[in-house]
Amino acid sequence: MSRLALSLRINGETHEVLTAPHRTLLDVLRDDLGLTGTKENCLEAECGVCTVLLDGRAVNACILLAAQCRGRDIVTIEGLASGGELHPLQRAFVERGAVQCGYCIPGMILSAKAYLEECPEASEDGIREALAGNLCRCTGYQKITEAVATAARELYGGRTTQ
Repeated sequence: MSRLALSLRINGETHEVLTAPHRTLLDVLRDDLGLTGTKENCLEAECGVCTVLLDGRAVNACILLAAQCRGRDIVTIEGLASGGELHPLQRAFVERGAVQCGYCIPGMILSAKAYLEECPEASEDGIREALAGNLCRCTGYQKITEAVATAARELYGGRTTQ
């Protein structure tokens, strides 16, 4: 079986990986690099637990070939905290009680981050639409929506709308 040498930029660091051409970004993140914050579940891009940011856009790592990520910027949940401080989204999820079991939360947070960077004047409807591809079995999404709105106010100085 042929192998590809890949240079992947993940969370601001370059990683050299030797992998089979058919392997997904999810496989490489979890199995080769030990970045297990990106979760595995449906493997069909239906649940959102494997969401990462690729060049700032939320994508499902379970259906994206690792080889497609050459020369692109990848951010996982491990890459959000900085200098020992949680990102405002991470902090808001904890403070607002939005974490529940936590399995879907990394994907939710990264989807929310992509949304807020595109639309800093977040609305409740916009937040819910942005998170529609992320399924949670533990909650009714209200605390998650509130957490994203809280983080948006912190990040963008109160410019969120209701």
